[in-house]
Amino acid sequence: MTPDDQKRASGEAAAALVQSGMVVGLGTGSTAAWFVKALAARKLDIVGVPTSRATGELAQSLGIKVLELGQTKTIDLTVDGADEIGPALSLIKGGGAALLREKLVWEASRRCVVIADAAKRVPMLGKFALPIEVVAFGHQTTMARICDALSECEIGIAPRLRMKDGAPVMTDGGNLIYDAACGKIPEPAALADALKAVTGVVEHGLFLDLADLALIGTETGVIEVEP
Repeated sequence: MTPDDQKRASGEAAAALVQSGMVVGLGTGSTAAWFVKALAARKLDIVGVPTSRATGELAQSLGIKVLELGQTKTIDLTVDGADEIGPALSLIKGGGAALLREKLVWEASRRCVVIADAAKRVPMLGKFALPIEVVAFGHQTTMARICDALSECEIGIAPRLRMKDGAPVMTDGGNLIYDAACGKIPEPAALADALKAVTGVVEHGLFLDLADLALIGTETGVIEVEP
């Protein structure tokens, strides 16, 4: 299977886990979009909680009823993609600039399933640039403090402000994204703590101890990986 076929297969496998009556967290990104499409095709009696405006619009266009986080007491299952899947299902997410809303939905869910193509599975996190969401006010100063936090974790690089069409990328929450090309992140938990301690950092793309199952598309089919 091609990488796109692998994404589609993993999304379809995840959609098969959903049952009528569930409240389902709907992830963001190209792989999550395959899940949303496969879920809509099943025509179940479910409610979706989207992690971005784009996902919400896609779900509604396909006939899925959506609610905002907070309008439902529980989320039974969240399915989302990842930019990297490391040991123990540690993840880097946020390539689609929805990391804050994604993490809020993940942490409110009873079960979280990550879907991806085979190339996303890595022996150590860090090759994909780590997204760090910051408030726009004084973001240059925040970036300097992020550099200090990275240095404390022996990562000597300066994050870059994410740009698109000559302008900074704005998240759905009105924040900015800095991308840190770490190369390797040998201690993800330590880095996560260091980044969250920086005033001005809203959230980071390290998703640790959150995924319960990974459905990974490969050349020969979908495999299940547990933490």
